[in-house]
Amino acid sequence: MNTLQQRRAVLARLALAATTALGLAGCGGGSMNDLHQYVSKVEARRAPPIKPIPEIKPYGSYAYSDDNLRSPFEPPVETAEQSNVRPDAHRNKEYLEQFPLDSLKMVGTLKIDGVEYALIRDADGVVHKVTRGNYMGQNDGRIVKIADSGMQLQEIVPNGLGGYVKRQTDVVLATSPKAGG
Repeated sequence: MNTLQQRRAVLARLALAATTALGLAGCGGGSMNDLHQYVSKVEARRAPPIKPIPEIKPYGSYAYSDDNLRSPFEPPVETAEQSNVRPDAHRNKEYLEQFPLDSLKMVGTLKIDGVEYALIRDADGVVHKVTRGNYMGQNDGRIVKIADSGMQLQEIVPNGLGGYVKRQTDVVLATSPKAGG
């Protein structure tokens, strides 16, 4: 590097240092009276009052009287009628007993020679004619009543204690002929 280039580099550094010094001097040399006034005003304000702690209402106790009730930790006592309920294992199963009850849809009724029939569509879309005494569904559901709006079944279901109970189930008429199939 020659002397001329060295002088230019030194002058450039000096110019940069002078610009930086002037810039820093401009930051601290101004008046900060307005800032001090704002801080004083904020400190002079009164703080808003603190809301009181909400009152805690005392817990109302409940007197539980279990004199006439069975313990919820003991199994319910079966009635004599329900304890003898059993599905007939020797009865031949009917065709509609292979389908879950929720997959069978009642699509209409029919009366032939005074005998009322219900029309049931299975999961495959085939319509079957059933009457009182027929079985359908997988819980030994026997048809006990047929009406225009639906029918009633009496099913035999496990009670969870090794026995069985009878349960009434309603099958309502499907709102559309194509419902469910």
